[in-house]
Amino acid sequence: MATIEVLSPGIQTTVQDYPGRIGHLASGYYPAGPMDHYGLRLANALVGNDPKAAALEITLGKIGLRFSDATDVAITGASAEITVDGEPVAHSAVFTVPSGGELRVGGAGDTGFRLYLAVAGGIDTEPVLGSRATYTMGRLGGVEGRALRKGDVLPIGAENRGTRYELTGDLPEYTHEWVLDVTPGPHATPEYLDEQDLDTLFATPWQVDRNANRTGVRLEARRLKWARTSGGIAGGHPSNILDNGYPLGGINLNGDTPVILAPDGPTAGGFVIVAVVCHASLWKLGQLRPGTDTVRLNLIDIEEAQRRAEALDTGIAASLKEIA
Repeated sequence: MATIEVLSPGIQTTVQDYPGRIGHLASGYYPAGPMDHYGLRLANALVGNDPKAAALEITLGKIGLRFSDATDVAITGASAEITVDGEPVAHSAVFTVPSGGELRVGGAGDTGFRLYLAVAGGIDTEPVLGSRATYTMGRLGGVEGRALRKGDVLPIGAENRGTRYELTGDLPEYTHEWVLDVTPGPHATPEYLDEQDLDTLFATPWQVDRNANRTGVRLEARRLKWARTSGGIAGGHPSNILDNGYPLGGINLNGDTPVILAPDGPTAGGFVIVAVVCHASLWKLGQLRPGTDTVRLNLIDIEEAQRRAEALDTGIAASLKEIA
């Protein structure tokens, strides 16, 4: 079996697949999967994998890998210098690492935060509850449910090898000022929030806090007016409610601090959900740079969110052509 040896793991590199571990919220398991689902799926598409194949999510780059066998590889997401045995190779394009070859990824560029590395055949770690995705909160999937360490050896699957694609369309724009399309949450109502609060939420940019990770992307705290004086039996602060389920991409108000729930987030809690990040914008969570970037929440309706999701999903295939 072909394998990948981890020579240097970077800040946090995990095995992820898309859409992750679906159907287990009631058991307390968030789906995990990629922070940037677009980047992971595009990398898989370039090397001819099924979109659900497992790949590597690399935070800020700086990883080194040795391949036992010649393998087709593609790296997407944030920009970085990529070399094979010391020779530069292209980002967002297929290249081959020879048998015994070393692949090195440098630090991520000025914008973006995560890179995605797919290999032809996929990362073939053992599935847990139907997914290979690493769920760090629950210690499931990937390699022992944790980030990779030096010396780890990853098996490569044998299926779908030989078909390669090149990118013909444009890549998404990476920036320090992001727009997230969101739909209203169940608590974005006058019962909970003052009209001025809604203007604050949806009409002004928010700084991404330094405390942002795969559990949740915290935004800057701001003083809100609130439409009520307390949470009643749920607690003293107006943001408190009796525990309810949390959707992926839900934006809860933890006191006066918005937190966008990421793939390793909690399945339930006692804070209001004022909006939900739409599928077509959810990938952007993976590229937000903590302490640097800003986001603006763009409110759209469900029908428009569905249209944008379909356009994103079909656009991946439309932007590729097979390499002869």
